[in-house]
Amino acid sequence: MSVDVVILAAGQGSRMKSNLPKVLHKVGGRSMLQHVIDTASRLDQVNTHVVIGHGAEQVRESLAGQAMNFALQAEQKGTGHAVAQAMPEVADNSVVLVLYGDVPLTRAETMQQMVDIAAQGDLALLTVNLKDPTGYGRIVRDERDQVVAIVEHKDATPEQHKIAEVNTGILAVNSQYLQQWLPQLSSENAQGEYYLTDIIAMAATQGLRISAIQPEAEEEVQGVNNRVQLAELERWYQRQQAELLMLNGATLADPARIDVRGNVKIGHDIQIDINVVLEGHVELADNVVIEPNCYLKNCSIGAGTRIRANTVIEEASIAESCDIGPFARLRPGTQLADKAKVGNFVETKKAIVGEGSKINHLSYVGDAVLGKAVNVGAGTITCNYDGVNKSLTEIGDNAFIGSNTALVAPVQVGKMATIGAGSTISKNVADDALAVTRAKQAEIKNWPRPQKKEKGN
Repeated sequence: MSVDVVILAAGQGSRMKSNLPKVLHKVGGRSMLQHVIDTASRLDQVNTHVVIGHGAEQVRESLAGQAMNFALQAEQKGTGHAVAQAMPEVADNSVVLVLYGDVPLTRAETMQQMVDIAAQGDLALLTVNLKDPTGYGRIVRDERDQVVAIVEHKDATPEQHKIAEVNTGILAVNSQYLQQWLPQLSSENAQGEYYLTDIIAMAATQGLRISAIQPEAEEEVQGVNNRVQLAELERWYQRQQAELLMLNGATLADPARIDVRGNVKIGHDIQIDINVVLEGHVELADNVVIEPNCYLKNCSIGAGTRIRANTVIEEASIAESCDIGPFARLRPGTQLADKAKVGNFVETKKAIVGEGSKINHLSYVGDAVLGKAVNVGAGTITCNYDGVNKSLTEIGDNAFIGSNTALVAPVQVGKMATIGAGSTISKNVADDALAVTRAKQAEIKNWPRPQKKEKGN
């Protein structure tokens, strides 16, 4: 049986105090809406429907290129009205799973459990028990403990306000029932809206079994209405990511001080110090060490590599046993071979650095190919940009680049070549050659230093 996932994402989210639609605010580097879509996509035979309204074009743009249907809820008239907008595209006799774009962390296992219940002909309802249920719809049960209705907080009696079990809004049921019930919804209530929750009473009246299940953790069904709640959910999410890393072979100096904003694949015996951010797709092989305050984005780090403090690595590929930083910046396109070293205050960009080569400190190497065992002295720069075009610098195996050298691309430095310190190299240098472009040193004896003029002169 196919599954039609209907995600409600039309609300304004005025309490966020933001021009960005609420569902596009991020948790763990992804929008809340994207979290819901990604998790639901793990179900079998899924068709995704996103109900949009406030900031509709921004939401569409954020999901560009992804396979889904959009349903416009031009006027926000309640959750029942929102689901009804998606129903024309929903298949007959499918399971409809209703989710929310601002409830981002519901597990796939929970969703699957609900789909399985609905596939058997029941209505699956996700509920949770809260210490303070204020504001939530209460789950009303009969004397046999069967769910018979959901009463919204504003419509509940004082006795019903004492009920701790509340509605999360997440449910699953066969589409044929929704097609029957949604047209029967009424807006005669305290908020003047068409509540999706009213279908529970219709189901009970019709004799349909309502199976209420609960999530493993309350945070699975926690919605976000303001930035305080967004921050709370972020911290819970990051704690889960930290625990996964530790269970899979990483030692974290402090699990509360690491942020994962993507997917991280790790080997064994990883060591990660405090204040490290891992974004996008990051791969860490065995025995990688990451010191404090590092930022890694879309990169792979080979076994035994050490990333020293305050280093930034973006869209780079690092081989085994490399030594990087502290205070290094490896920009997109950087590739380091085994045992390469990029030291403190070094920036690279589209640089292919050969095995055992070293750029120890205070240098910029961009649009360059370095062979094996190259030594780049302090203060060296590749002048790769002429104001219009970028050009390549090539340095052969075992070349030695003296400190404070400018390599004006396009230029080639041969194998075993030596560049004297302070040189500006704009022509190719042959293998085994020495190139020096310093001006001849001049010395004037008894040079009178300039004297400071007295004021008024």
